[in-house]
Amino acid sequence: MTDAVLPEVVLFHSEYGPGPGAAHAADRLRELGHTVHVVELFDEVPEPGETPAPRDPDTLLRAAVLGVARLSGQGLVYAGIGLGAAVAQNVALADEHARGLLMLHGTSDLREDPVAETDGLPVQLHMAEPDPFETEDWLGAWYLKMRDVGAEPEVHRYHGAGHLFTDASLPDFDAEADRRAWAAIAEWLADLEE
Repeated sequence: MTDAVLPEVVLFHSEYGPGPGAAHAADRLRELGHTVHVVELFDEVPEPGETPAPRDPDTLLRAAVLGVARLSGQGLVYAGIGLGAAVAQNVALADEHARGLLMLHGTSDLREDPVAETDGLPVQLHMAEPDPFETEDWLGAWYLKMRDVGAEPEVHRYHGAGHLFTDASLPDFDAEADRRAWAAIAEWLADLEE
């Protein structure tokens, strides 16, 4: 019997840049035994307490594709936080070798570009309940669209938690929701082992 091979993870940071929230997520993934590649999506990072500036989705997608180009074809798990979750979704759905999609605090509408063969792509989403940026109607429609393209979404909700509840550097942080989310993530990732 051979040892299980853990898939590598590509992590896209939130609208707050590659700061404490992304570092925490990367550390947690590494603790689970994964090699993690954090892709920087933009250069200008908001100062603490500053509202993040809107970002052009096509520019973000280009940065993401460039950031993963050397890793493509390896059967990656794509992961993202907030804005990065939307980017991760779009990149994962275009990669026929994707092993999984982990989304924290965000989703994206499905792009009109052709999607890769996603039959059975495992997807895990973690969201606050309610979330000021993701309404119940939106999440319901998102879930059905993901099923329509062959993905297998699994949604976890955290009642009363703030939008970016896994980022300890933000007021949204919720220690109990963070603990529960990472326990579910660990179990989900273990199922993706080769």
